Amino acid sequence: MADVLTVQALGKRVRSPEGELNLLHDVSLSISAGESVAVVGASGAGKSTLLGLLAGLDTPTAGRVMVDGEDLFALDEDQRAQLRSEKVGFVFQAFQLLPNLTALENVMLPMELAGRHDAAGVARQVLERVGLGARTGHYPKQLSGGEQQRVAIARAFAPKPRLLFADEPTGNLDRKTGARIIDLLFELNAEQGTTLVLVTHDPSLARRCDRQLELEDGRLKVEV
Repeated sequence: MADVLTVQALGKRVRSPEGELNLLHDVSLSISAGESVAVVGASGAGKSTLLGLLAGLDTPTAGRVMVDGEDLFALDEDQRAQLRSEKVGFVFQAFQLLPNLTALENVMLPMELAGRHDAAGVARQVLERVGLGARTGHYPKQLSGGEQQRVAIARAFAPKPRLLFADEPTGNLDRKTGARIIDLLFELNAEQGTTLVLVTHDPSLARRCDRQLELEDGRLKVEV
């Protein structure tokens, strides 16, 4: 199966009052279309830094990220944004829903920005699929944490991205709600064939993935 994501010698350095910090060192990996991969490791190992680079939300100081054969950082900021709108979804730990938009409007937004004319219909279908068909007109503050995360998942999956990144998607949820969110992620993954790349401290979520990649001090240590 073809690789949808290829990473070559990726590095990230930042300046701090204590000097230069190496957040990522020479990370290389490949992920096939439809695969699910968990990125694990201790706090501060570089997991969220890696995820931000893979999604093009941050820029590296070394290396390349290829999405469907396209060099992400050979593109300018507008071109990267266009690629993300076409091929990438992102689920954040803190949900990142816009408070002044309803659940329906939050899910519609990325599709509207991409110029899709069927955004409302698709958003309703996906919210129904995640069990929120009766909550489309509710604002984030009127939803529980689990419901907000389901809206965030619906928003990420609605455009049918090739790649979906999730940063601690169950981190702000209780165990029972988190288990339901995990089931939902993998159900949608199976239905759409979306490639999943997940950062998690949750062993049960990591075990559900096809592979686990471990980071230690910014280095890709082992494949678990």
